[in-house]
Amino acid sequence: MKLHELKPKQAKKDRIRKGQGNGGKGTFAGRGCKGQNCRAGGGVRKGFEGGQTPLIQRMPKKRGFRNPNRVETFAVNIEVIEHFYKDGEKVNLETLLAHKIIGKNNGKVKILGEGALTKKLEIGAELLISKTAKAAIEKAGGKVAE
Repeated sequence: MKLHELKPKQAKKDRIRKGQGNGGKGTFAGRGCKGQNCRAGGGVRKGFEGGQTPLIQRMPKKRGFRNPNRVETFAVNIEVIEHFYKDGEKVNLETLLAHKIIGKNNGKVKILGEGALTKKLEIGAELLISKTAKAAIEKAGGKVAE
């Protein structure tokens, strides 16, 4: 076998050039006979229903506005803090995350006054706190950083 004797396994087929006269697949070129879809650039947009009101326009629209920049505030009750923390511990975002009380994506955390507190705890300044929760923490002997 020599280099000039090599041949491909199958002969390459010629590309069919539609619409190039009456030669092979000429005249209508598989587009039908006349009308909007036979023309170059013809056809209708996505969702077009022949002039009938399209489905997307017939569906009810949801009212209101959702602010994409809104920061959700995660609420934590003092009964949850009572359950997870020991006496004298510091409560801040890092420890709340370590105890898996809050998730990674929580922007703000507010401590609410639901439940009873018996432990002396230090509350970090980065946490928001309600009046009832502040009163309950100070009554138990804890501190709230300002």
